[in-house]
Amino acid sequence: MSEVVQWIGAIAGLIAAVVFAGLVGFLAVPLVKLGRTFDAATQSIRDVTEHTLPVIDEAAGTVAQTNVQLGKVDQVTTSAAEISQNVSALTALVSATVGGPLIKVAAFSYGVRRAMADLAAKVRR
Repeated sequence: MSEVVQWIGAIAGLIAAVVFAGLVGFLAVPLVKLGRTFDAATQSIRDVTEHTLPVIDEAAGTVAQTNVQLGKVDQVTTSAAEISQNVSALTALVSATVGGPLIKVAAFSYGVRRAMADLAAKVRR
């Protein structure tokens, strides 16, 4: 009987080992799928990184070029402001230099015309 008990114990141990192996196999499938998911996620991150870095580099280059162009626009704006100030100063100078005598000439010519008109009116009478 002790041999039968040994055989039953061996068979029970074998069944337990098979069930344990089946359980391990059953639990290994989700772990393998999870590992594939992690691999796919890692590959996706690599792809995103490979595509993002050139875009970031290009954006940095664009910003640098924009800064250069803004510097040029600033120079043009500064030059335009200086030209505007110079024209304003020149206008004031011409107005002060020519304006006074021109007003006097206009007043004199008006006076001469008025005198000539009065003289012509007297002669006609």
